[in-house]
Amino acid sequence: MGALAYFFEEEGIATTQISLIRLHTEIIRPPRALWVSFEMGRPLGVPNDPGFQRRVLVAALKLLEAP
Repeated sequence: MGALAYFFEEEGIATTQISLIRLHTEIIRPPRALWVSFEMGRPLGVPNDPGFQRRVLVAALKLLEAP
């Protein structure tokens, strides 16, 4: 999905993503990405922890403030 970000950004739509695989993010180099070291399939962390999951989402969305 990171590669799609370039097309959206060219159209003036800011993007951000949460990445589970750092190497892929480093290779693709999307405009904005939050790399997390959680288990595959759990980009927001462990289940049933809405407070933590919200913090992950907020951190990803704050990246939209970057140029």
